Amino acid sequence: MKDIIPPNGSGNGAISSNKNNGAPALKGTPIPFLSNGVLRSLHFIIATGEYLVLIIDTIKATLRKPPALNLILKQLYDIGVASLPVVAITGFFTGLVLAAQSFYQLADKGLSSVTGLMVAKAMMTELGPVLTAFMVTGRVGAAMCAELGSMRVTEQVDALQTMSVDPVRYLVAPRVLAGTFMMPFLTIFSIVMGIFGGYLISVFFFGMSPNAYFDPMPTHIQLFDVFIGVVKGFVFGVFIMTISCYKGMNTTGGAEGVGKNTTNSVVITYCCILLGNFFLTVGLNTIRDQISRFL
Repeated sequence: MKDIIPPNGSGNGAISSNKNNGAPALKGTPIPFLSNGVLRSLHFIIATGEYLVLIIDTIKATLRKPPALNLILKQLYDIGVASLPVVAITGFFTGLVLAAQSFYQLADKGLSSVTGLMVAKAMMTELGPVLTAFMVTGRVGAAMCAELGSMRVTEQVDALQTMSVDPVRYLVAPRVLAGTFMMPFLTIFSIVMGIFGGYLISVFFFGMSPNAYFDPMPTHIQLFDVFIGVVKGFVFGVFIMTISCYKGMNTTGGAEGVGKNTTNSVVITYCCILLGNFFLTVGLNTIRDQISRFL
C-alpha cells in the first residue's frame, strides 16, 4: 500500500502520468494569451463570413422572389416616416450650432457671409449623413436587432422554417430593402433641416440678410456635394440594416443574449459608419478630382 499511496504534497494531481503515451498531463493550466487572440481572430473571420453570406442570401432571395409588398411598405413606414421627427430635430439643431460657431469665428474677420456656405457644405458632405445614420441606428437598428433576436430565442424563426417560409425573404429582405431605400431620403431631409436651422439663427439672431446667407451656395456648392451625401446615406443604410439583422438572427442565450447582441449591433454599426465615412470621403473626393481634370 505504501508503494501505491503517493507521498504527502504530491496527491493534489498537479502532474499525473498518462498511461497511453507516458507523457505528463498538466491539469488546471490556463489558456495562453496567444490562444485567446487566435480564437478571437478566428471568431471574427467566421462572423465576417456569415455576415457576407447573409448579404448574399438576401440579394438572392430578393431577386428570385421579392418580398411581399405589404411587408416592404410596413418597413418603409417604420424606418422612414416614423424616423422623421428625430431626424428633423437632429438636423435642425446641428444647423443651429454650425451657424452659431461659424458666425462667431468668422464675424471678426469680415467673413460672416460665408456662414451659410459652411453650414450647407458640412451638412451635405459630413454631418448630415453621419448624424442621420447615428439616429437611425439608435432608433431603428437597435429595435430591429432586439425584435429579430427575440424571435430567434423564442424559436419563432425555427417555426417559420418548419412552415417552409424562408426567414431571410420574410424577415431580413424587407428590412434591408426599406432601410437602404429610405436612408438617402432621410439624409436629404436632415440636410434641408440643418440649412433651415442655420438660416433662422443667422437671419433672426445674428442679423444677416437672407441674400448674404444663400448667395454663396450656388457658386461654391456643386451637385457632386449632394451626390456625396446621398451615396453616404445609401451605404450607411446598408450597414445599419444588415448588421442589425445579422446580429438579431444569430442571437443566443435568451433575454440576456438579446440585450448583449442589441448593444453589440449598435456599437459595431457606429464603428462601421465612422470607418466607412472616412473611406467614402477620401474615395469620392478623389473621384471628383479625377472628373474635374477631364472636364
